[in-house]
Amino acid sequence: MLISDAQRDMRSAYYGGAPGVLTSATAWVVAAIVSLRVAPTTGVWALFIGGALIHPVSSVICKALGRSAKHTGVNPLSTLAFATTIWLVVSLPLAYAVSRYHIEWFFPAMLLVIGGRYLTFATVFGTRLFWFAGASLILAGYALGRAEAPPGASAFVGAAVEAVFGMVLFASARRESAA
Repeated sequence: MLISDAQRDMRSAYYGGAPGVLTSATAWVVAAIVSLRVAPTTGVWALFIGGALIHPVSSVICKALGRSAKHTGVNPLSTLAFATTIWLVVSLPLAYAVSRYHIEWFFPAMLLVIGGRYLTFATVFGTRLFWFAGASLILAGYALGRAEAPPGASAFVGAAVEAVFGMVLFASARRESAA
């Protein structure tokens, strides 16, 4: 399988990654609201729980949009996609440890981790837009961390960045489907 075919398979199965990004944006909104209305430490757990639901929820959305939500078994990019999940999971304890030291740094730390993951998605999906999404999340994480922005505000920024890129990815996937 050529890389371009593998990327097309990923884009087709997962609607260009848009449902995952938009589901992630929703998790960030919930974490922001919980941080503001309950407590920032509870917002941390809201993001962890919401993050665990991203794949199953986005798979349901992909299927509702007529996609399989499953790449072909021979797709060589599946290993890379799985590796990004491992990267995310092993980064969670680090972000959590940071939150125990300085709660204002948790959401920026997660923006850095997820931004790095999105850089890899540029290869998985063959979509340069993920470079911009990843860079935007990384820059936002860095700026918010330096500013020691309130946790709720940082989470809302993460939600906004992902929502914008999710909508653009959705439009791009829709155009590709129509072609």
